[in-house]
Amino acid sequence: MEELQPTEPGQRPSLLLVDDEESILNSLRRLLRSQPYEVLLADSGARALEILAQRPVDLVMSDARMPDMDGATLLARVREGYPATRRILLTGYADLSTIVKAVNEGQIHQYLSKPWNDEELLLILRQTLEYQHAERELKRLQQLVLEQNRQLKVSNAELEKRVASRTAELQQTADMLDLAYEELKHSYVTGTEVFSLLANLRLPADKQTNRKIIELVRACCASYGLDETASRDLTMAAALYNIGKLSWSDAMLAAPAELLRHADQERYRAYPSQSESLLMTLEPMQDAARLILHHQERWDGSGFPQHLRGEAIPWGARLLKLVVDFIELQCGLILERRMNSDEALLFIRKYAGRLYDPNMVEGFVRVCAAYLNDVTVDDPTVRVLGTRDLQAGMVLRRNLNADNGMLLLNAGKVISEPLVQKLIAFEAMEGGHYSIFVSVPEAPGPSLDIGH
Repeated sequence: MEELQPTEPGQRPSLLLVDDEESILNSLRRLLRSQPYEVLLADSGARALEILAQRPVDLVMSDARMPDMDGATLLARVREGYPATRRILLTGYADLSTIVKAVNEGQIHQYLSKPWNDEELLLILRQTLEYQHAERELKRLQQLVLEQNRQLKVSNAELEKRVASRTAELQQTADMLDLAYEELKHSYVTGTEVFSLLANLRLPADKQTNRKIIELVRACCASYGLDETASRDLTMAAALYNIGKLSWSDAMLAAPAELLRHADQERYRAYPSQSESLLMTLEPMQDAARLILHHQERWDGSGFPQHLRGEAIPWGARLLKLVVDFIELQCGLILERRMNSDEALLFIRKYAGRLYDPNMVEGFVRVCAAYLNDVTVDDPTVRVLGTRDLQAGMVLRRNLNADNGMLLLNAGKVISEPLVQKLIAFEAMEGGHYSIFVSVPEAPGPSLDIGH
């Protein structure tokens, strides 16, 4: 089948929306009414293929669940007959098998869940069409180079006169190709980040981790001086490290790992493998997928899924585990009690050599101290004490919260002896153990009584 030509320059991009529910199509049409797109509608896969056979279409967005021909099958047909047409799967079900089928057979470019967020959907459409435009521009530039090479052979007799100007033209073309290729790579990274934000919408706002993990990974890459390729792979791994959790129930997604029961624990330990299997079919994601597969391995070999130990764990996966655990400890996704940033870093220090690469921990603490405004654990003037080690005159450097989240004391509070006794009593009553961040007042000047 000969593929129809794509939208000509200057024309509005054409979108084909496919859903067997008329109300969904009407909602999408209203949303896109003010956008610079030509919108086509189809109520079945068969109707969509008829439209594609009659005219060029830039992007097809199909519902996953339709009678006769489901969305994954339709997008696979679109990929086979119209490979330049972009493909997006829209579904209201957390159906991992449908997603895998759409990724493997239809090689979809994006996945959206119902109900969608209007702004996110518009952003995905714009990013996808911009990516498509960049691909077409790259092909156009490649054709331009081929044509220029042909002209060089024909004009060989005049080569000496034209060599200076032609060299400049070729250099400019090569620069444009490099720029277009870099833009393609950047668009791919951007696409993974947008997808991660959409996946996060299933979580409560206070448990959405991906954006924080992406930003901290970027800070680590800059601090360690990683090259562009390693930084890009780590960023994409940070964006999609938990894609294998999409089939989980909402309750399991929000639950701390330590509270999961046996069956759920098994599903939890399988999520790195599921994440990797979803991404391995995408060529630019293969190195990032390997980091995701191993980011829950532990330095002592007790991790999962392959129980790798020490240096056998890829370096990027060791760094990703530090970042993921640091953020998830603060979001209550590992332990039932949420930690502040200092407590999370103390936890990581405590388990250096068991869960984490001992050679990376202190460097990671320094990156966090430089990147975040609320980290004091790397401040030499701050000490972390238990309640019985407190002394009158010390100054509280962080808010003190009970294990149930209740605020006990504000940062800046000066410790007194009666306050110490109250904290000891409250700690005993609650059955907890507080880590208290304090600064110690400067010692008085040297005493003249040297015999004391």
